[in-house]
Amino acid sequence: MVFNSKQSGLILGAMLLSVTGCTQHDPVAASDCDKVVKHAQKVLGDMAPSSQELMASCKQASDSERGCVMAATKKGQLAQCM
Repeated sequence: MVFNSKQSGLILGAMLLSVTGCTQHDPVAASDCDKVVKHAQKVLGDMAPSSQELMASCKQASDSERGCVMAATKKGQLAQCM
């Protein structure tokens, strides 16, 4: 299944904005969004939305949600941040 940039942005936004199943990770401050965005792009590869979309989602996310994203090493793990 292939997602376009807008779909990927919505998926990642949902991942960053909700936190079920992802409460045991170290919190990550909004000041580290550059690192979170780079990591999310690495994990998502071609499915990653633009860095501007990721940055906006990151800044709206909680410290816990950002920590969940940083702990993910696979797309499926990112989905667990939802």
